[in-house]
Amino acid sequence: MALPQLLLCLSLSVLCISSKPTEKKDRVHHEPQLSDKVHDDAQNFDYDHDAFLGAEEAKTFDQLTPEESKERLGKIVGKIDEDKDGFVTVEELKAWIKFAQKRWIYEDVERQWQGHDLDGDGLISWEEYRNATYGYIL
Repeated sequence: MALPQLLLCLSLSVLCISSKPTEKKDRVHHEPQLSDKVHDDAQNFDYDHDAFLGAEEAKTFDQLTPEESKERLGKIVGKIDEDKDGFVTVEELKAWIKFAQKRWIYEDVERQWQGHDLDGDGLISWEEYRNATYGYIL
């Protein structure tokens, strides 16, 4: 009878010694990054362009001449200045950046939806989802 108890005790000891400690979890909620680009205020403005304009619009601005870019930015600033006082406040800028990011998300959702809605009826059946996601292998 002592042998099974000894084996049980030995097994539990080995299990406790070799078990992995629990991972320390971060309890802070981190905001998602506004862009995948490196954020360097002094050298790299791509991050700011992506955050301010949205990724797709930033690509368009990269193709413009400096004059066209200034003209379009002037129009955008007019949209950002919600109280039309001629100045953009920090709150107005934050609201614009959130708007630009949400617009990109909604456009991406629409693109993904169209990719899965194979018959174009506005609904995604299990068959359409399965075929768009896994192909015809299932």
